Amino acid sequence: MCSSSASLALWASSWLAGASSPDDVIDAMSEWAPMHLVGAGDAGAAETFGLQQSGYAEGIAGMLQAIRVAAGTEARSAIGDDRVRLVLPAPGAVHGLPANTDFSRAALNTGQAVMVGTSGSLGIGLVPVVEGPDVLRWTVYSIPVPEHGYRDQGLGEAEYEMREAVRGAADALAQMQSLPTRTLESDPRTRIASLIADAARHRYPAEMSERAFRVLESTDRVAAILTVAAESAPSEAPTASAAAAREELLRPLWAAVRTARTIAVATSIEAAMHSA
Repeated sequence: MCSSSASLALWASSWLAGASSPDDVIDAMSEWAPMHLVGAGDAGAAETFGLQQSGYAEGIAGMLQAIRVAAGTEARSAIGDDRVRLVLPAPGAVHGLPANTDFSRAALNTGQAVMVGTSGSLGIGLVPVVEGPDVLRWTVYSIPVPEHGYRDQGLGEAEYEMREAVRGAADALAQMQSLPTRTLESDPRTRIASLIADAARHRYPAEMSERAFRVLESTDRVAAILTVAAESAPSEAPTASAAAAREELLRPLWAAVRTARTIAVATSIEAAMHSA
C-alpha cells in the first residue's frame, strides 16, 4: 500500500459499500500509526461534522462519520461511483484538485489526500500529516468536489505501463549507480526489498480484484527502485545540468506510478460501490 490516503480511500469505500465494518477500517488504518488525530481545517467542516477546529481529537470514528455524511446517498455517476477519490498531487500535476483551496495546498504539500462527495457538490477533503512514528494527524476540509474527469486508461493499460516502468526504473538506478560518489551505503537490492516489504505489510479489502492488486504491487516496486535511485545520487552538489537530467529521468516514471495508483484505487472503489 502506497500511502495512508490510499488505505483510507479503499477501506472507507469498502465500509460504505457494506463489505467491511468500521472495525476493519480502524484496524487497517492502525497499521499506519497506532494513534490518529482528527480535526477540522475550517469552520464549515467543524460545524457540519462536529469536529474540533482549534485542535485535534483522538480516534477515527469522527472521521468515518464525516465520510458517511459527505458520501451521501445520491445517485451514482453515469461514469462510475466517484464519491471517494484518492488524489496524489505533485508540483505541476494538480489535476482533479479544487482550485485555490486550503485543502489543495495541504494535499500538494503532503502529496496525498482523499476527497469524499458527489461530483459538483460540497464534500470534504482529508489530508494526513505524519507526526512521529506513532501519530497520524488528519485535517478535514470543506471543499467543492470537482467534476469527475474522463479516465482514458483502464487497469489493463496501467498494468502494461507498470511492466515498462519496472524496466525504466531499473535503468535509472543503474545510471545513478554509475556515478562515482553515492550517498547510499547499503546494497541497493537490500534497500529496495526493505521498502517493498514495508509497503506489503498493509492489508487490502478482500473484495479488491487481483488485477488491481497486481498493479498496486507493481507501483510499490517501481516506487522503491526510484527511491533508491534518488538515494544513489552523488553526495556532492550536482551541476544544474546534471540535476535537470536526473529530474528528467525520474519525473515521468513517478508520474506513471501516481497515475497507475489512482486508476487501480478508483476502479476498486467503483467495483465495491456498484456491488453494494
